[in-house]
Amino acid sequence: MLKRISLGDKIMIITIYVFLSLLAFSALYPFWNAIAVSFNQGVDTAKGGITFWPREFTLENYKIILKDERLGNGFLISISRTIIGTATSILMTAILAFGMTRSYLIGRNFYMVFFVFTMYFAGGLIPTYLLIRSLGLMNSFWVFIIPSLVSVWNMIIFRTFFRGLPAGLEESASIDGCSNWGMFFRIILPLSGPVIATLSLFTAVGHWNDWFLPSIYITTESLLPIQTILRQTLNANIVTNSNAILDSASVMLMNRSKQITSKSLTMAMMIVATLPIVLVYPFVQKYFVKGVLVGSLKE
Repeated sequence: MLKRISLGDKIMIITIYVFLSLLAFSALYPFWNAIAVSFNQGVDTAKGGITFWPREFTLENYKIILKDERLGNGFLISISRTIIGTATSILMTAILAFGMTRSYLIGRNFYMVFFVFTMYFAGGLIPTYLLIRSLGLMNSFWVFIIPSLVSVWNMIIFRTFFRGLPAGLEESASIDGCSNWGMFFRIILPLSGPVIATLSLFTAVGHWNDWFLPSIYITTESLLPIQTILRQTLNANIVTNSNAILDSASVMLMNRSKQITSKSLTMAMMIVATLPIVLVYPFVQKYFVKGVLVGSLKE
């Protein structure tokens, strides 16, 4: 027999749905508006009033963006950095966390305090810059990988997860003569699907969205990722808008001849830079949820 829902419960359910709908709209609308602006004629966009749909549809913004040679190279750098950086960071962090779970590790508590200390107290930008320069990582692809090999926060999550695994598995492997490396790669990692999926997702998004580190340590244009190129485009947009105030006649003449503006180009660049991770995320999310459900049923 179905339970009747009271009037108070109905009001609560409706309120929750309305609130979640407004929250989803507030998150999706800026991205949708950027898409509309990117497909709209630049001069018409400058008049304002573009909300959900482009008023003067055009592909000129994307044609100009796709002709830029920096775009393809930036995508290659971003994709390479995301894949290599995520794989190496997850592997190194998991190995460190596995070592920190060994009760016979001498000085384990000291190492743990040392690691946690670095989470709250950092050297700062200038000492880090001097360190990176002394290591010879300036203008090198490995500046994206080596400094982020180990994440203390991820290590703590890995360590907590490893401690929750049944101790009998390791005891059985030790009796069968399995070494620590064999135990880690044959037993621990295969059982760590949920935590690996979760931390890999967060690490990959962090690598893809990072624009600050390349702007500090990279001066060679061929090594700039797509997000840093987007940041430079945004800065150029600010400069152009400032110049428009000082010399509006010349800027208007340029816009009439090209039918584009720096804002429309910026929005097109932002969509091109964001689209890959948006398209990949649903597939990663599917395996991520599946891994969490499978992991929750393990004994």
